[in-house]
Amino acid sequence: MANTANAALSVENTTDEAHSFDEYKAIELALKPYIESAKSGDGALARTAFLDHAHIVGSIGGEHYNMDADTFAGAVTGQGPAPDVQHHIAWINVSGPAAAARVEFIHWGEHRFTDFFVLYKQDGAWKISGKVYDSHSKN
Repeated sequence: MANTANAALSVENTTDEAHSFDEYKAIELALKPYIESAKSGDGALARTAFLDHAHIVGSIGGEHYNMDADTFAGAVTGQGPAPDVQHHIAWINVSGPAAAARVEFIHWGEHRFTDFFVLYKQDGAWKISGKVYDSHSKN
């Protein structure tokens, strides 16, 4: 009987691990429109990655920015394309329907950025609820 219990536990753990792995992949997919908008300069695409209430806070060159997702989308459009931008998803942490992610960017305009995202899974879809960032310049 112990072997049956161990086998059931093993199957359950494997199922949980696969589900967890799927969530990490889903979060990467949810960040993709944001990441692609850096390259294209498409603010409308960036906006699709955010929940309606999302908030963005950070600074560039010592100037503090505090904006909603619509204003941020306009800023992405205003910045224009950054075809040489590179990114790296440094980490993703997941707990149920809540998650956090850190993404590094270089060559987004003339800046290097570290973005910290808080994400929430609502109606089966991951979206960005908030973003805090550092531009690594005169902050």
